[in-house]
Amino acid sequence: MAEGKGSPAAGTAGREFVITRTFDAPRHLVFRAFADPGHMMHWWGPQGFTVVASRMDLRPGGVYHYGMKGPEGGLMWGKFVYREIVAPERLVFVNSFSDEAGDITRHPLSPTWPLELLSTITFDERADATLLTIRWSPLPSATDEERRTFAAAHGGMQQGWTGTLDQLARYLATAMDSPRS
Repeated sequence: MAEGKGSPAAGTAGREFVITRTFDAPRHLVFRAFADPGHMMHWWGPQGFTVVASRMDLRPGGVYHYGMKGPEGGLMWGKFVYREIVAPERLVFVNSFSDEAGDITRHPLSPTWPLELLSTITFDERADATLLTIRWSPLPSATDEERRTFAAAHGGMQQGWTGTLDQLARYLATAMDSPRS
């Protein structure tokens, strides 16, 4: 029941990356999928990765710290530092790669990737569905080289986010029947 409608679409506004997706699920459930570490463990990350750690302090200034195991067994860590939470409408946070202790690190495969990205996720009601919009942009502190790396990676980001949102659609379809939803 919670499959995504249509194809994900991505575009850019300047150097901002934007992707949208409509889910056949109520807004409160789609929001909870992003606002509950137990839910995040089931769908977050690139296809083929498994979330192995998921700790969340959902409040402005709070942190979501997660670890993922890749298909070849390598670990990757990341974190969000929340700036704004308007349930069930919007989440704004700074997204970065990190180490296991939560300290910011460089992207493990791209040394010129921005250290921090501003992420804004909106959840808009559409009858019995939810329009999800994700906006990503480097923080003003990013170097010119980091901004160029980010802008050049929009195609890969579209592919990666499409896979992640496909996982979310599958998870929402099963979460709809769960007492936890």
